[in-house]
Amino acid sequence: MDLEAVRTFAAVVAAGQFQKAAADLEITQQAVSKRIAALERDLGVRLFTRTPRGAELTIDGQAFLPHARELLRAAERAVASVRTGRRPLRVDVIASRVAPSGLLREFHRVNPGIELDVVMLFDVEAAVTALRSGAIDASFRAVAAPGRPLPDDIGSVRVLDEPLQLLTGPAHALAGARSVTVAELVGHRIWMPGIAPGTEWAAYYEDLVAGFGLTIEATGPNFGSDALLDTVADTPALATLMSEHTRLVWPAGHGLRRIPVTGPTPVYPHSLLWHRDNPHPALPVLRAHLVAAAPALDAAGTWRPDWVLPR
Repeated sequence: MDLEAVRTFAAVVAAGQFQKAAADLEITQQAVSKRIAALERDLGVRLFTRTPRGAELTIDGQAFLPHARELLRAAERAVASVRTGRRPLRVDVIASRVAPSGLLREFHRVNPGIELDVVMLFDVEAAVTALRSGAIDASFRAVAAPGRPLPDDIGSVRVLDEPLQLLTGPAHALAGARSVTVAELVGHRIWMPGIAPGTEWAAYYEDLVAGFGLTIEATGPNFGSDALLDTVADTPALATLMSEHTRLVWPAGHGLRRIPVTGPTPVYPHSLLWHRDNPHPALPVLRAHLVAAAPALDAAGTWRPDWVLPR
């Protein structure tokens, strides 16, 4: 159905006259008449009766009016859903419990007037594809793996170096330590079933293993963090690595320990990615907030892979 004809129909109803509707729409009276005639042909009914007082709705016109108004409201909602500046800012945070989700929650607390759509994509390749297509406006990522730099049209800024911690059950050999060095982790089984080959986090942990001689196992299906916590709590020989800001909840009986890792402290580098041509007005606000709120990066005594881009 021709929405301009429907809009003209609604304008004639509101004005009560074809001539006044033409002035309101800033078109000629002849154009109004043509649009109404075309709409009546499409519907197979007469919508108006002309009288000395103006244009009055027929019975069919009265029946069509509420549906016409709903069509116009639906069209307005459809346009608003994609119009830059009126639609929410779409941001990828990987998962709901990790640090980027907390960064985005803090941004929303400070900027409650900016609407957000939060999505969770799988890896940096999916995020870059979504940024380039306009499906999302920004993504929190570890940037890129060795040999796979970001495309020139994708901007990035590092916003957080998040320390890793060792997570053990109460019977693990290191459970009583207040902190552990990376060297002390050598020879211990670190179980991380969520590492997917080809992802940026897989590249990160591959470099960590190669740099310090650690043993990280990614065997078995990934049933999620709750299943991981259950297994680590019940298996003295297993531990896992968790980012410091990852939100975890477990039963009190698990007795899990979160232990800082030092000498050096491995940090996971979170960056914000966006398409350089993205015009959404809230995107610069998000970038500025994250840069201003970012703690010190590249701190002494920390480690990150060589391929991590500078801020």
